[in-house]
Amino acid sequence: MDQLEFYKAKLQFETDSWDLSESLNNGDNVVVIDARSPEAYGIEHIPTAINIPHRIMSPESTKHFDREKLYITYCDGIGCNASTKGALKMAEFGFRVKELLGGIDWWRRDGYETHGTQARAGNKIACGC
Repeated sequence: MDQLEFYKAKLQFETDSWDLSESLNNGDNVVVIDARSPEAYGIEHIPTAINIPHRIMSPESTKHFDREKLYITYCDGIGCNASTKGALKMAEFGFRVKELLGGIDWWRRDGYETHGTQARAGNKIACGC
């Protein structure tokens, strides 16, 4: 694989908080999946995200999902691989999926709003990534 193929492939499987925020604001056909535990989701999550812990993802639990949508999985951040496990399962079930780089940690760091019992107001930093 040459450099061009590598970077094209990388962008097919990953997204960042700027691009996800733009997709959500533009009404793109995306669904955000928090692949962490219900407890972690309840404390803080990305607005519009649904909670499906990677450990319970199955063809049965995702059978009602729209296969035309793009699913974006996330977890705590760089030290957690729940988003990778969730993305792998969603791909195995035949869904189009990307992983959010840095998870909710980088989402917060980039100044985006969160929901939950420890929700934070947004103070979006326009990085323009």
